[in-house]
Amino acid sequence: MKKFILGSALAVMMSTAAHAETIGVTMAQFDDNFLTVLRNGMSDYAKTMDGVQLQIEDAQNDVAKQQSQIQNFIASGVDAIIVTAVDTDATAAMSKAAADAGIPLVYVNREPVNVDQLPEKQAFVASEETVAGTLETQEVCRLLNGKGKAVVMMGELSNQGARMRTKAVHDVLATDACKGIEIVEEQTANWQRTQGQDLVTNWLAAGVEFDAVIANNDEMAIGAVQALKAAGRSMDSVVIAGVDATQDALAAMAAGDLDVTVFQDAAGQGKGALDAAIKLAKGEKVEAKVYIPFQLVTPANIAEYQQKN
Repeated sequence: MKKFILGSALAVMMSTAAHAETIGVTMAQFDDNFLTVLRNGMSDYAKTMDGVQLQIEDAQNDVAKQQSQIQNFIASGVDAIIVTAVDTDATAAMSKAAADAGIPLVYVNREPVNVDQLPEKQAFVASEETVAGTLETQEVCRLLNGKGKAVVMMGELSNQGARMRTKAVHDVLATDACKGIEIVEEQTANWQRTQGQDLVTNWLAAGVEFDAVIANNDEMAIGAVQALKAAGRSMDSVVIAGVDATQDALAAMAAGDLDVTVFQDAAGQGKGALDAAIKLAKGEKVEAKVYIPFQLVTPANIAEYQQKN
């Protein structure tokens, strides 16, 4: 009888283990406010699930390191892989490696260059980047009454999201209502606050005049705020816009320094990516593209977003 009970218990344990999923996650970098919220959201969500284990790695913004991490996940036999890509132009090779190994792969937040030709058992979960650039620029246009000079700060040019947000900025400013706004400078600050501060400092030193800063993300927008304050510029004299609605950005908005941001649901993207990965690992179908909506944030509705990211 004891042997029967022990055998039954072992069978139950083995059955439970058989249904456990190990998901390998490679993040472009840990040192990023938005991606930290995404990563934490994914981790917290995984803790609510029985038998789901995450193995999260930091690619440290190194393409070669990220490719190596994916190869290691494949070699260790994970059930699925989740990727926030360091370089979205390098994703085709990542897709091929996972597809050849028969392991499901989900890209999250950063759109892969091969998004319209993803292999079977692969998906993309994010927010539609053109919407972010459109929402922030339309609000800047409204605040400037369709006239003025603007500088644009772009994310990493190897990143599809940066390119799409920037294109949206140009598209909005080409419309009849906003074509009175001229872009006088446009450069990359690689998503970074310190680089954003340095870039705006250089523009001010060179005598560049502008009425608005349109940044691809909040970190660069906050860098612009720091540079303008250091130069003694009144924050009432310039419109500052970013994307992500991070806690730092919302604090800057509450202080009257940031005028516009766009809520990107970091935790929601993390949850959506994990849901997709688990479904694919179980052989279930998922949409190739899953979009989490962007939402405009201004001082008028900031209270709705202060506890979200």
